[in-house]
Amino acid sequence: MSHEGNEWVTIYRSGREDDCRDRALVLQAMGTPYQVRWEANEFIIAVAATNVASSRAELEAYTTENRDGRSDLHGTRPRADGWNGVLGFIAVLAVMAVFQRHDAFGVDWFAHGKTHAGLIRQGEWWRVVTALTLHTDLLHILSNLVIGGLVGLFAGRSFGSGFAWLCILVGGGFGNLLNAWLRPAEHTSVGASTAVFAALGLLSGHAWRQRRRFHASGMERWAPLVGGLLLLGYLGAGGGRTDVPAHVFGFLSGTVLGTVFGKTGAAWQQRSIQILAGSAAMIMVVLAWAVALTPG
Repeated sequence: MSHEGNEWVTIYRSGREDDCRDRALVLQAMGTPYQVRWEANEFIIAVAATNVASSRAELEAYTTENRDGRSDLHGTRPRADGWNGVLGFIAVLAVMAVFQRHDAFGVDWFAHGKTHAGLIRQGEWWRVVTALTLHTDLLHILSNLVIGGLVGLFAGRSFGSGFAWLCILVGGGFGNLLNAWLRPAEHTSVGASTAVFAALGLLSGHAWRQRRRFHASGMERWAPLVGGLLLLGYLGAGGGRTDVPAHVFGFLSGTVLGTVFGKTGAAWQQRSIQILAGSAAMIMVVLAWAVALTPG
C-alpha cells in the first residue's frame, strides 16, 4: 500500500515473515496505509508519521490478546514443526531397505523399481517414484537420510509436513522423468537424492519468492537461489556413481514448485490440506509400487 506526501516511520520489525504479515492484517482491518519491506535482514512494517501512535496502540493490543498462543488472524493452526514428514521419510526408506536387502516376498525390488530410461520412455512411469525409495548400499541410504531429513525438516516448517513432502515427491519424480528422457536408453539409477535436491530447490524457490514479495534488493532476492545452487554443486556433484543430471533436474523441479507455492501465503498450513497432501504422497508411493509389482 502507499501513502504519498508523508514520512514513513517503522513501527515494527521482525526476522519472521509471519509476525509482520499478521500485524499488517491488523493495520489493513483498521484501514491504515502501511508498507511491509525486507530491510537489513529483517521484515519491517512502516506507516505514515500521522498514524504512528494509533498503529502502535493497535499492534500492542493485538500482541496482548494473542499472548495465550491462540491462532493467527487467518484462523489456521500454528506452523508445523516438520518432524512428522521427516519421520515418515525415514520409515519409508527403512522399510524399503529391509525389503530390498532380504528380497521380501520373493521380489527383486531393485529390478522392479530402479529407473531405466528406455523403459520409462516406453511408459513405465512408476519407476520415477519407486526408484526414490531404493538404495545401493548402507552409506547411500544413510547419506540421504541425514541430508534429506535435515532439508525436509526445514521444508516442513515452511510448508507444513504433508504439503512439503508431496512437493518433494513430485519434484523428485519429475526430476527422474526429465533425466530419463535426456539420458541414453540403458541408463539406470536409484536413490532418494533426486527428491532430496528437489527439497533443496523447494526451499530456495520459496525463499526467493518471499524476498521478491517483500521488495528485497536484487542481491538479497537472489541469495537463496545462489545458495541453493552452491549447495547443489557441493553436495550433488561428487563421486563417479553420482547421477548429477538427476540432482540438477530434481533441484530445478523443486525450485519451480517453491516459487509457485511461495506466494500462496499460509493457505496450505490448514490441517485438512496437510492431511490430504501427506496422504496423497503416501498413496503415490504405494500406487507406484503396486503397479510395478503387478504381473504382465
